Parts: sequence; structure tokens; C-alpha cells
Amino acid sequence: MKPRLVKVEGAGNDFLLGTGTWAARLSDEADLVRKLCDRRRGVGADGTLAVFVGGNDTIRLVYRNADGSPSAFCANGTRCAARAAVELLGLPRKLTVATGWVEIPASVRGAEVSLELPPPTAPTDRTLATEHGTWRGRQLDLGVPHIVFPVDDLDSLPIERVAPPLRRHHDLGPDGANVHFVMSESGRLRIRSYERGVEAETLCCGSGVVVAALLSLESTGAGSLEIEPRSGDRLTVEALGEPPTAPSRLTGPARLVAFIDLLD
Repeated sequence: MKPRLVKVEGAGNDFLLGTGTWAARLSDEADLVRKLCDRRRGVGADGTLAVFVGGNDTIRLVYRNADGSPSAFCANGTRCAARAAVELLGLPRKLTVATGWVEIPASVRGAEVSLELPPPTAPTDRTLATEHGTWRGRQLDLGVPHIVFPVDDLDSLPIERVAPPLRRHHDLGPDGANVHFVMSESGRLRIRSYERGVEAETLCCGSGVVVAALLSLESTGAGSLEIEPRSGDRLTVEALGEPPTAPSRLTGPARLVAFIDLLD
């Protein structure tokens, strides 16, 4: 397989994707991942995607966060890897992505990529006290842990101040959780996300979008919901069963941005 390093993004969640020898390096070298993802001294990304061809219609994906830590699952990264596998590696538009969590069916239709996802764990109600107040939300896992907090004013929320103590709150376990704030508006759900391993707000967290949507669909009784992350893109989550513990389909944009030739 030809070694390539490619910048990709899914709804504003950006990654460096490697094939061939680049895939091997991104999979194994945490320090390299940290250097490449640095937005001042590197290329800049929320994480890296190491893509290995596993068969005629299967790829294996190894994901690392920007800080070099491994993660079992990244939904937007999985969508980007699926599109890259079709566009760069010649795989069929219906394929399987073997993640560190489970094997995930994917469908690529131009710039739109859909994933068929297993159900999340049952949600647990949480009331978390921090120096910034008391927050009531629901925690659940979809490959990685998430906690979702409804808010009344999403735009003025000082997320870089209020999210870090929630992300590492002792009640969430030793690894903490990705933190999401949501607000319903004009028939859609708006969301802002603070992600582990990036330790900052990202423009979108795909698995966070899914769990937030399933929690919302539980109360509305609808079968699908449009979600708007910080990037302003639109994603759709369809419940393929009874939410919130239902399988789901996540659909949204994924884009190949640039081929990268490192000079040093």
C-alpha cells in the first residue's frame, strides 16, 4: 500500500490519516502523534487515523487522540477513514471498519458517510458539583464514555472554564468522560463538546452527537434528529430501535483536505 499522510475532517473534527508505513508509525509512535497534531509546531489535528486494509471490503482503524493516547472509538474519525478507504484505496462504498471497539458497517455516498452503530450503555443520572456550580446530566458509553448536560444558553457558555473539572470529575471514573452541552432549537439539537485526549473544545464529536441525540429522542418519541455541532455542519442520527439504548445510524460530511509532504 502506498504510504500517504492525509489531512481529513468530518464536520469540523480534523485528523491526520496515514496509510502504508505512515499507518504503522501513527499506530505505534505516540510521540510522533503529539508532534504532528500540535497546531503551532506541527500540522494540527484532533487526532490521528492509522488505516490498514483488512480485506476486500474491510479496513482496520487505529485511532489516537492529539495527546498521543489511544482510544477505542472515534465516530467522525471512522467516517473519515471510510471515505478515504473508498477514495484512496479503492474499497467498495459499503465497507466495514474494524475499530478498537467493534466492527462498524459504513456507507459512503460522495461526501456523506453513514455508520451503523451498536447501542450505547444504559444512561446513568449524574449530579456533579464543581467550583462552577452543580451540573445535572446523564452518563453513558458508546465505545468511549460521555456525559451530556442540557443548558439554556449554549453560545455564551464558557466551556473552556466549566468543562475541565467535569471531564475529570471523580464520579465519572478514573478516565473521566467526554463532556457535551446541548440545547434544542428550531427542531434540531445544538451541541458543544469538550473531548478527552484533546483537552479542549472540538468543533464536533461524532459519538457525542449520537448519544446526545438518542437521549433527546427518548423524550420526543421521534425516530431521527438533526444535530448541529460547533462547526455549523448538520449531522443526522436515526434511532434503529427504542432510544436511548438503541442501535443507530449516524450520517454526516467527511472530507479529504490535503496530501501532506513533511519537510523535516
